Amino acid sequence: MRLSDRAYRLIRHKLITLELPPKTAIDEQVLMQDLELGRTPIREALQRLAAEGLVMVAPRRGMFVADISITDLQKIFEMRMVLEGFCARLAAERATEAQLAAMEALVQDLDRVPDDKDGKALMAVDEQFHELLYQAADNELLADTLRRLLAQSLRIWYLVLDRLDGVRAAMEQHIAITRALEARDGALAETIVQEHISEFQQQIKAAL
Repeated sequence: MRLSDRAYRLIRHKLITLELPPKTAIDEQVLMQDLELGRTPIREALQRLAAEGLVMVAPRRGMFVADISITDLQKIFEMRMVLEGFCARLAAERATEAQLAAMEALVQDLDRVPDDKDGKALMAVDEQFHELLYQAADNELLADTLRRLLAQSLRIWYLVLDRLDGVRAAMEQHIAITRALEARDGALAETIVQEHISEFQQQIKAAL
């Protein structure tokens, strides 16, 4: 992995999980020390994250963590409902046996999260599952769009995670999605994915 790619993944994780809180200034020196990476890969990663809307560039002031826009919640989920449903249909057709096996292994990790209240661990499984789904669709343009939408969704989820109930139940829908993909049932996979997104949206709205 290139150093800039490593920096991107590590900083993105900090942004999504709100370890770097919204609207705070980004200190390159602190990131360099924390991630043990040089200035060039850090800057390249930050530019990439700015293009994705997770970092804001303020002329003569520096870089800041993008604020979380609750008003965009409905728009984000409308896009995900359509695009992620389509992604599930493609994945049912195109997923390799290795990709399906990876999904199967991942959903088994739900049983290894001991506490139903461990929302962060469950959300980590959720993010990994969606990434596998995007890869299985074998359409990188679609995957890039969905990754950006998911990142914005995850930031909102982490904002209200301590107020969410039934996170495990939502995560266990991944098992049903995996079964639909294994059966090559695109229509069913699309329906379950859309239900998954819709139900989580309602939970978030109730927690805001």
